[in-house]
Amino acid sequence: MPATVGRRAGRFAPVQRATSGIDRRTVVRVGVVAAVAYAAWLAIGIFGRPYNFFDMKIYHGAVVWWASGHELYEFIAPDTTLGFTYPPFAGLVMLPMAHLPVGAAGLVNALASLAALAVILAALLRPIVDRLAWPLWFSVAVAVPLAAAIEPARETLGYGQVNLLLFTLVMADLIGLRWRSRRGTHATAEDGPLLRFVYSGAWAGAGIGLATAVKLTPALFIAYLMITRQWRAATTAIATTITVTLGTFAIVGAESRTYFSSVLWQTERVGAADMTPNQSLAGLLARLYDSIETPGLLWFSFAVLLLALGLSRAANSHADGDELTAFTLVGLTANVISPISWTHHLVWVIPAIIVLGDAAVRRREASRGLAHRSGPVSLNGGLPGVTGLRSPIWYPTLTGLRHGVAAVGLYLLFLVSPIWPYEHQLPEVSHYQDGLFGALMENSLAVALIVLVAALPWRPGAEPAFYTDRMGRAAVGVRR
Repeated sequence: MPATVGRRAGRFAPVQRATSGIDRRTVVRVGVVAAVAYAAWLAIGIFGRPYNFFDMKIYHGAVVWWASGHELYEFIAPDTTLGFTYPPFAGLVMLPMAHLPVGAAGLVNALASLAALAVILAALLRPIVDRLAWPLWFSVAVAVPLAAAIEPARETLGYGQVNLLLFTLVMADLIGLRWRSRRGTHATAEDGPLLRFVYSGAWAGAGIGLATAVKLTPALFIAYLMITRQWRAATTAIATTITVTLGTFAIVGAESRTYFSSVLWQTERVGAADMTPNQSLAGLLARLYDSIETPGLLWFSFAVLLLALGLSRAANSHADGDELTAFTLVGLTANVISPISWTHHLVWVIPAIIVLGDAAVRRREASRGLAHRSGPVSLNGGLPGVTGLRSPIWYPTLTGLRHGVAAVGLYLLFLVSPIWPYEHQLPEVSHYQDGLFGALMENSLAVALIVLVAALPWRPGAEPAFYTDRMGRAAVGVRR
C-alpha cells in the first residue's frame, strides 16, 4: 500500500508543481470572471431581444449592391423600406465586407467591437483601479461582460451596429488628450519615433474627426473642444473630417453628392420619431403627444436648452479637471438632442456608470479618513488643494451612497430595459394604451438620459486632460 501511494503521489507531482505557484486569489478571480460572463450571457437571453444581425444585413446588402455596379443609396433591403443611411465614407469603410457572408461579417464586427470595448474600458478604469490597488486585468475582465449585457451594447452587437467602434474612436481622443497633458511621459528613450508620436497625444482629435465622417452626431465633440479652447484637438478633428469627406468626394463623387444634397435630409429613411426604441428627446415628445411626428417648435426649444446645459456642464467638468465626465456629458447630450437616438446609440451610459461608481468610492474613502493613502483627498474626489471636506464624518458608510445607488440603478435600468414590454406602434395602438405607468416605462431610458445631462456629477481633479498654473500652484501648496 505505501508503495502504491508513493507511485500515485509521484504521478501527480508535476501537476502540483505547476499549480503551486498560482496565487489562490487569482484562481478565485478567474472563477468570478467566469461567473460574471455566464450571468451576463443569461441576462442577454432574458432581457435582450432575438438578434440576427438585422442592421448588418442592410449594410452588407447595400455594399454588395454597390460593388455590383448599382447606386449605393438606391438599395432597399428585402421585405423592408430601409436602405443605407450613413455617409459614403462609411460605405467605403464597409466595402471589404462585401467579400464575406453576412453572418461572418456580423461576427467580425461583434468581435472587433468587444475588443475595442475592452481596450477602452482598460483605459478608463486604469486610473481608478491603480488608486484602489485592484488588478487591471481582473477589473476589465469583469467590466466587459457587464457592459456587453446592457441594452446599448447588446443591441449594437446583436444588430451588427458600429456604435462601440465609433465610441472607441471618440474615447481614443480622450486618451490622447491625457497623454498630451503629461507631455508624452509614457515614452522612453528606447521607443521609436512612431511610439513617441503616439504617446505625445499630438494626434488627439483625429478619432472624433473620423467618427464625424462616419456619422455626423460626433460633430458635437468638435463644438465642445472649441468651447473649452482645446484648439489643437479641435483643429485636428475638423481637418480630419474635411480631409476624409473631400477624399470621399474624389473617390465616389456621385454618392457623395447624392448623400449631402438629398439623403441627409430624408429623415423618414430611418423610421418614425415615435417608435419606442427612439429614446431621444424628440421620441419622448412624440410619444407624449401620441403622434408619429415630433412637435417641432417644442422640441427645438427644449433641445436648445438641453444643448446649452450639457455643453456648459461639460465645460465646467473640463475646467475642474475631469475630462472623462466632460466627454460623457457631451455624448449624452448628443443622444438627447438628436432627432433619432435608437437604444443602440446610447453607449455613453457606460462611462456614466463608471463616473457614478467612482464618485461613490471617492466620497466614501474621503469620509473614512483614508486620505493618507494618496495625499489629501476631498469629498469631491479632487486634486490636492481643491476645496472640500477632508475630515471623517459620523456616518462614513452612508457617504457616497446616493452616487452608488445611482450607478447601480442606472445599470439595472439599462440591463432590464423596461421599454420593450410597453412598446406601442401608432396608429394601431396608442402610447397610452397601458396608462401613465406604461408611458413612463416606454420613455424610461430617455428620461434617464435627460436626468444624467442635468445631474451627472464630476470629480474635480480626477482625470485632467490639461495642466494649468492653478493646478501647479495647488499641488505646490499642498507639498508645503
